[in-house]
Amino acid sequence: MIKNILFDLDDTLFDFHKAEKIALAETLRRMNIEPEEKILARYSELNLQQWKLLELGKLSREQVKVRRFQLLFEELGAECSAEKTTAVYEKLLGMGHYFVEGAEELLSGLYGRYRMYVVSNGTAAVQESRIKSSCIEKYLDGIFISQYVGYEKPRKEFFDYCFAHIPDFRREETVIVGDSLSSDIKGGLNSGITAIWFNPSGAAADCGILPDYEIRKLSELVPLISFFRNFR
Repeated sequence: MIKNILFDLDDTLFDFHKAEKIALAETLRRMNIEPEEKILARYSELNLQQWKLLELGKLSREQVKVRRFQLLFEELGAECSAEKTTAVYEKLLGMGHYFVEGAEELLSGLYGRYRMYVVSNGTAAVQESRIKSSCIEKYLDGIFISQYVGYEKPRKEFFDYCFAHIPDFRREETVIVGDSLSSDIKGGLNSGITAIWFNPSGAAADCGILPDYEIRKLSELVPLISFFRNFR
């Protein structure tokens, strides 16, 4: 029977792409760069590459936050401070939140029936600000942010820390729900818990990481978890 649900935050509960685009566009304007679509798209590519390097232990969090802008400005030939840009961007990114469709209703519906936790690799100040503005903390039994834990998903040490801080924890009673195969799903599988891939775009699992289950909409999680509750 499932008792614990670990939720990734960005692009699982919160629409990070929407928040990113809005905050990034305003940040670039303040740096006197017109936020054309191709520039926004290129930043997203560079940003994803740096976070992947973080997951592999090749970059630190602080290096990721600055390096993505350094690389973008180098390509654009722009003489802007990556450090200053990072500070502006993080402030803007943390000012609001946008729910993934069905996320708020999902948390409300599961509240009181399961223990729910957030597990995130995102920057602590940004995540805390968005969690506060969204008022979802009332549904949560705990929040685990890698910047505080000291390790990133998918590292086993990250999950060991989370498990140690969940009362009466049992692996067979726990699932993780997330959009990232390399972070959420890989980490969950390696830690011995059920991994549910939130894959709204229907992307192929082409990186050799196979989730236990896959859902396209958050509303599909309720009957799936209920099945576990009744038959596992």
